[in-house]
Amino acid sequence: MLIQFLTAIAYAAPDMAAPYQRSGDSVMDMIFNAGPMVKFVLLILMALSIACWCIIVLKFRLIRRANRESSDFISLFRQRKNYAALYRDSEKLTDSHLGQIFRVGYAELSRVGKSLDTRNLIDLSANPEILIENVERAIHGGMTSERQRFERFLPLLATTGSTAPFIGLFGTVWGIMTSFQEIGLKGAANLAVVAPGISEALIATAIGLGAAIPAVVAYNHFSTKIRGIENEMSHFSADYLNMLKRDLMRKGRQEEAMANSASDQRFALQD
Repeated sequence: MLIQFLTAIAYAAPDMAAPYQRSGDSVMDMIFNAGPMVKFVLLILMALSIACWCIIVLKFRLIRRANRESSDFISLFRQRKNYAALYRDSEKLTDSHLGQIFRVGYAELSRVGKSLDTRNLIDLSANPEILIENVERAIHGGMTSERQRFERFLPLLATTGSTAPFIGLFGTVWGIMTSFQEIGLKGAANLAVVAPGISEALIATAIGLGAAIPAVVAYNHFSTKIRGIENEMSHFSADYLNMLKRDLMRKGRQEEAMANSASDQRFALQD
């Protein structure tokens, strides 16, 4: 009995040790030799990967350009002579999130100022809380719009990072099922029969991980950058509102002094 068992192993050894022979043994050959369902899964993963890399490149350029233009805007803001000139100079900084916050606030300030007469404007300048409240609401709306602009298409990175491994695993499981079905039809279970189908099926998992890992890393990186941009916008808006409040109060005192001086002159002429 033992002799028969050893004889069977000796005959089976050449088949088990035989190398994996296909039209090719490269990754591309395994992809082309995969089944229809595995190819469909690979197509989905490749499309997701290409879309993610496009988003990564675009977001990287957008954030870098926004930070550079915001630095330029801060320089203009510190050197400002008046808000109108700063508004005109900042219009060329289209990607600056700080410039956009300033433009939104200044536009609301101009709109409210045009809707009021001189006397009401003097009253608001002496007590600017109502005017500052309108500007603050406009700035908060501008901050929300800027955050949405920077976060656009980021959910695709998160979706790819969380689902791509499972999509690849589905392709692997399907390929292994097909391999076992072929084993059942051929009636042989040696390595030469099992290895090709399993190696082709594992390509789906490898590509799924290749699509998911960059997406997760990029999503975390851009999320951190966007949180920094939000904090920067919050600090700038607080400084801008405080500065605007001081300027309005100073302007109100000046106009009130001019109005009192003009009134005194009229009374002097009447006397």
